[in-house]
Amino acid sequence: MKDQKNEIEATEKEAQMALTKKNYVLMLIGFGIIILGFILMIGGESTDPVNEFNYEMFNFQRITLAPMLVIGGFIFEVYAIMKRNK
Repeated sequence: MKDQKNEIEATEKEAQMALTKKNYVLMLIGFGIIILGFILMIGGESTDPVNEFNYEMFNFQRITLAPMLVIGGFIFEVYAIMKRNK
């Protein structure tokens, strides 16, 4: 009887999902960071692109900060997927 109980418990542990609720919450946070990075890349358009060049698209926010956020978000996603709960 005890052996059957241990086998059932072992089978239940194997049947558990690989990712928990905490993993999914962390993945949503990472996704939010990625979306924020893409939102920060938006803009810098010119009202008259043929006659006027807008240098606003080369500012720190679009060239440096936003890509760092996107890459950081992807790294955070890998962490969120790989994190194991005790």
